[in-house]
Amino acid sequence: MKNDLCKKAAILDPTACIHCHKCRQQCLFLDKYKIDIGDSDRLRELAYHCFLCGRCSEVCPKGIDGRGIILAMRQEEIRKNCNKLTQKGYGMLLFEKEDYIYKNYRRGKKKSVIFPGCNYPSFYPKTTEKLAAMLLESADMGIVYDCCGKPVAELGLEKKEEKILSGIESRMRECKVEEIVTLCPNCYHYLKPKIGIKLISIYEKLRELGIGRKLSGEFPVFLPCPDKEPKNLYKDIEFFIDGDIKEANKAQCCGLGGCACVKEPDLAYKMACSMKENEGQVYTYCATCAGNLERKGCAPLKHILNEIIGSDERAAIKNSMLNRVKTKFI
Repeated sequence: MKNDLCKKAAILDPTACIHCHKCRQQCLFLDKYKIDIGDSDRLRELAYHCFLCGRCSEVCPKGIDGRGIILAMRQEEIRKNCNKLTQKGYGMLLFEKEDYIYKNYRRGKKKSVIFPGCNYPSFYPKTTEKLAAMLLESADMGIVYDCCGKPVAELGLEKKEEKILSGIESRMRECKVEEIVTLCPNCYHYLKPKIGIKLISIYEKLRELGIGRKLSGEFPVFLPCPDKEPKNLYKDIEFFIDGDIKEANKAQCCGLGGCACVKEPDLAYKMACSMKENEGQVYTYCATCAGNLERKGCAPLKHILNEIIGSDERAAIKNSMLNRVKTKFI
């Protein structure tokens, strides 16, 4: 299966590694086990310990796609086990997301729909509804609640991934949707090359409709993993910034990438806490990052979409699961 989780064409051959250790120097996971992205045998044993953040690929002088290699190793393990996941600790994730139990398409019978993903409506329920009402009134847009399937795909479950993707596209076509507008960078980068319906970011849509305020001042931004290298959404956001936008402390990941926190909780915590080194206000445009970083005490942190549409809602870290359940019934 083609690996679309890494956006640029790169080398998927670990034997191209020259063992310069640049990847190890930039990755807490590789450093912990004193290995490079070319150490295939050891990596295969530790495939589910990798955060799939792509930092190794960013710094590799040979252009090796470490994320793609690790994902391929996970997929290989699944195939060897008759398409079953034998790794422990992912039962609840699969129960919720294999056939997303909170999906809701009742308000999706429109040509253009908001696709907020799992975590934005979980952490920002009031802003989700504010945005939905705003875009319904101004552009007759609907909203659907579903999971893009990326967490399941990152476990290497190709068959389940295919079923999830075909289900999303089928439901969208039943609703006669012609355009999907994502709020989440993970949904955007994961779904865009995989689904046969036009897909754009919320920032592109707001610009098209002339909605959203210009923001002035300094904007240190924590970049979510899937957008760090292509910066598609980051570039869309620049339109709304009259001040100085720059990348904040180069934390490797918020700690939730690749479902690796199950295997490496200490590393996940360390990654999140590295953001505490920043002084002053930090922004992000990923609700998953925002929620996890706030849980780890990395305040003050704000979601930049909320700022653009004039919402002061903070991540609802105590009620996020309850908010997610509610999306099934609204």
